Amino acid sequence: MSDWKLPWEGGCRCGQVRLQITAPPMVTLACHCSGCQRMSGSAFSLSILLPSDGFQVTQGEPVIGALHGPVRHFYCPYCKSWMFNRPPGMDTLVIVRATMLDDPSWFWPFIETSTREKLPWASTPAVHSFEAFPDPAEYGPLMKEFAERFREGFNPRGQAPARAPGA
Repeated sequence: MSDWKLPWEGGCRCGQVRLQITAPPMVTLACHCSGCQRMSGSAFSLSILLPSDGFQVTQGEPVIGALHGPVRHFYCPYCKSWMFNRPPGMDTLVIVRATMLDDPSWFWPFIETSTREKLPWASTPAVHSFEAFPDPAEYGPLMKEFAERFREGFNPRGQAPARAPGA
């Protein structure tokens, strides 16, 4: 999709770690799990699922933080910003925190996960909600629908159509 106006740049709060995205998002999401609540210091985390070959760290060296378990959560070693993670057994994917982008204004979560753990007042404009994480078989149709809706200018807030940066 050429209308995404890639590449996108981003970085941590202090600027010591910078990243670049050269592939369009596969899907966007908000996660309400208690782990994301604690790591983000908020009601949910906002994420962009990308193919790994469309993502690179261009400056600095992020370190693994959080639980040091199978999901590798990467942080800036200086300001401790939670920047991205890599799901276990899926080295072809990376999940980037949307607010690490220099311009996240286009972002809206298409799906929300772990809603059984969400805070009672927390709401998002997500089109699809899941009490846990979607079954892996559900991601293909979700990604297809996300691409189609975004290409058509869909905006869950009902305002002017959402567009990728520069579109």
